[in-house]
Amino acid sequence: MPFGHDMVHSLATVVELVNTSPSTGGDDGLADLNDLQTFVEAREVSGIGVLTPRDLGQVRMLRESFHRVFLATDQLSAVRMLNTMLSETRITPRLAEHDGHPLHMHYFAQDASLAEHVAADCGVALAHVIVEGEWERLRTCSAPDCERVFVDESRNRSRVYCDSRTCGNRMHVAAYRARRRA
Repeated sequence: MPFGHDMVHSLATVVELVNTSPSTGGDDGLADLNDLQTFVEAREVSGIGVLTPRDLGQVRMLRESFHRVFLATDQLSAVRMLNTMLSETRITPRLAEHDGHPLHMHYFAQDASLAEHVAADCGVALAHVIVEGEWERLRTCSAPDCERVFVDESRNRSRVYCDSRTCGNRMHVAAYRARRRA
C-alpha cells in the first residue's frame, strides 16, 4: 500500500487507539487523562490544547467506533460505519508542514477537539484503504488469545498476527511443540 507519511501515521494511530481498548483483550490503555496525554504525545497529535475529562470520554467512544470498523464482517458495513463517523466530523483538508515532518495533509478543523481531530485524520486514512480496494487489510490478530487489530501492510496480504515478535512467535512455537509431540 503506497501511502504517504500522513496516511501511514494515521493508520498506525487508529490501530494504537483501538488496541488501548479493554475489548481487545488487555487493560484499558486510556484509563485516565495521563494515559490520554501519553497517547497524544506518543502519536504526535498536533494542535491539541489542555486535555479534559470530556476529551477522554469522547476518545474512548471514538475508539470503540473504530474498533467496530475493524470487526465489520463486510465492506459495506465498514463503509456505513465510517461514513457515519466522518459525517459527524468537520473535515477541513489542508496542507501542513510541522515538527520536522514533510508536507502532508490534515483533515481536521483548526479548532477541532481531540476526538474530532482523530476521527477526521484516522477516518480519512481508513476510507482511503477501503477506496483502494484494500478493506481486507483491516484485521484482527489470529492468535486465539488476542483480539488486537492491525493493518496488514505486507505485499502479499499474508500477515495474520498483530505482532510477529509476540503473537506470531508464540503461535509458531506452539505449533512446533505440537508437531514434536505428535
